[in-house]
Amino acid sequence: MITFSELGLDEKLVKATDALGFVNPTTIQEKAIPILLSGTTDMIGLAQTGTGKTAAFGLPLLQLVDEKQRNAQALVICPTRELCMQIVTEIELFKKFMPGMNVVAVYGGTSISMQIRDIKRGVQIVVATPGRLIDLIERKAINLEEIKYVVLDEADEMLNMGFQEDIEFILQNTPKKESTWLFSATMPPEIRKVSKKYMNNPQEVTVGKMNTANKNIDHQYFVTQSQHRYETLKRLIDFNPGMYGIIFTRTKMDAQEIASKLTREGYDIDALHGDLSQPQRDKVMNAFRDKTLQLLIATDVAARGIDVKEITHVINYELPDDTEVYTHRSGRTGRAGSTGICMSIVHARETFKLRSIERLIQSNIVKTEIPTGKDVCRKQFYHFMDKLLQVDISHGDYDAYLPMLQEKFADVSKEDILKRMAATEFDRFLRYYENSEDLNLRDNRRDSNRRDNNDRGDIRSNDRGRQRLDSSRDGGRGRERTPISNSGDGNYTRLFVNLGTKDGFYKASFLQFILDMSDLRKDVLGRIDMKDMNSWVEIDSKSAKQMISSIDGKNYRGRKIRMNDANSR
Repeated sequence: MITFSELGLDEKLVKATDALGFVNPTTIQEKAIPILLSGTTDMIGLAQTGTGKTAAFGLPLLQLVDEKQRNAQALVICPTRELCMQIVTEIELFKKFMPGMNVVAVYGGTSISMQIRDIKRGVQIVVATPGRLIDLIERKAINLEEIKYVVLDEADEMLNMGFQEDIEFILQNTPKKESTWLFSATMPPEIRKVSKKYMNNPQEVTVGKMNTANKNIDHQYFVTQSQHRYETLKRLIDFNPGMYGIIFTRTKMDAQEIASKLTREGYDIDALHGDLSQPQRDKVMNAFRDKTLQLLIATDVAARGIDVKEITHVINYELPDDTEVYTHRSGRTGRAGSTGICMSIVHARETFKLRSIERLIQSNIVKTEIPTGKDVCRKQFYHFMDKLLQVDISHGDYDAYLPMLQEKFADVSKEDILKRMAATEFDRFLRYYENSEDLNLRDNRRDSNRRDNNDRGDIRSNDRGRQRLDSSRDGGRGRERTPISNSGDGNYTRLFVNLGTKDGFYKASFLQFILDMSDLRKDVLGRIDMKDMNSWVEIDSKSAKQMISSIDGKNYRGRKIRMNDANSR
């Protein structure tokens, strides 16, 4: 196998990889690094998350930028605060023997003045989220004139979040760039469009098949009735006692409600959703990374950019509306060569979606039986016995207590002691699952018919659930028009809302805000016009009342939100 020293990297960088215990590069690193070290070649890297993309672009950047110059020479753009911080952390490790090299993270939710101060001290590499970077550009706090290298990391995620215009705006403000490197897990048409417009004959490096899911992930689905989703979720958690995982829900309301229920029942879990402040979000994520929490329950928007190692399971409480989102969810596990399991809880009416997902990920999703109550108790019992046998008794003077223990249990048989231990540990499980019902949906004929829907029906469903952002600027920042294709009947109501760009919103954050507030799906929205102080939202007329009642009268940063039908007085 090839080593890092054979890729053409500088001695200082090879020394850093050696110190980290990295000897052999991953496939994406082996293919990308020699291309990127030229510094003048545009490149598109297609690889799943967890394959080592940060080192694939981070090491070449550290070699190409001039440590002696104190101005920004390289720019890495990524979708979320978490990913931004993660990239900087990894690059910091690689620059261990380059004391003059400075890397600054630029993201929202924290003091912009501190970030400006860090930039002014001198920086060679800036890692940024699009919104905060544009804030700095407009404040003239950062100069991109001398940027030579631009990296777009998780490009498909950024486009899914509505950042296409922001990315193009940033690329237009880097006139002297010598090369652009784009990394993505999938290749939707929007990325092709951006690459053709801003990249010059890019070399394409693909690791695995494009748009496929990680082959280290076992995909399973469980069919039950809608009212049994929560019980099925509990049973899957109980049947996998060593689980360290993420549960995905469609709405923040579901995330909070399920987290509250499971917490009351003794599970180590917390929720991640759009209503959390940044300090609250950081607290939850730190507890999950430290494994104080066994489980994290999250919405898709809130989970963007989460990268936590050793996640064993991903559970889809419901299948996502957009089939491509399934790839991003399942990709949270099975990272860096480890294996993982992605479980989906579905109703019989939803099983047709699985055909579309299977075609997308080019992998089978296996129908699996929901464990019975006895199965759960048996699995928990074996887990307890394994833990018991692995307990370290070398520390502590337990021999001193043996005579007392022997005297106490002199008239109790070994079998009785074991039974009492089992009762102490498993009484709750045994009582709970004593008369538990079978949660599997047993109407196999109907399930089979759903799975055998013709391909045309699957494709129609996939198209209906998929959002396409095709935005254009309307005379500069602050006037954005966003047509969004949808599955409605074309009968729209135009709503007025007294929130705009002056309230700190960009298109993506505004969309996230109104959808989170109303618990509506993105495909009910039509065109959105944003101005400085106000915005207008087209919405499927059937959903207009729900959005108004959810948002009108609420407070945003101390100001009362007003939302009403734009055509009414």
